[in-house]
Amino acid sequence: MGYCIRRCQRLNMDPHSIIVISLHTPKEKVWGELLAIHPAGITMRGIDLNSFDHFIRQINQPDGERIGLPTIFFPMNRVERVSLDEPSGAIPSMDELFARKIGRSLAEYLAQFA
Repeated sequence: MGYCIRRCQRLNMDPHSIIVISLHTPKEKVWGELLAIHPAGITMRGIDLNSFDHFIRQINQPDGERIGLPTIFFPMNRVERVSLDEPSGAIPSMDELFARKIGRSLAEYLAQFA
């Protein structure tokens, strides 16, 4: 457990970094804003990666309400991998896709709910 915390800190995964967390039992991936990493687990505001397009559509609805992201805690025994949301060559990051479709980064969007 301590290894993940030290490694995440070394990779500049600071609070408010945009991350993708891979979980097991059940297997899922969650995208969003890192809030904290502790020996007990990881706290973030995020959504299941499979819900990304639906989330974008909800935000873009002309009469839609402001939609934030739920705060979620994942115990460390479920965490398989945590990665920064970064582009890879010509493949944009999820945050870049979000900014293209919404007109601002996820961090800027979530600031209205702080």
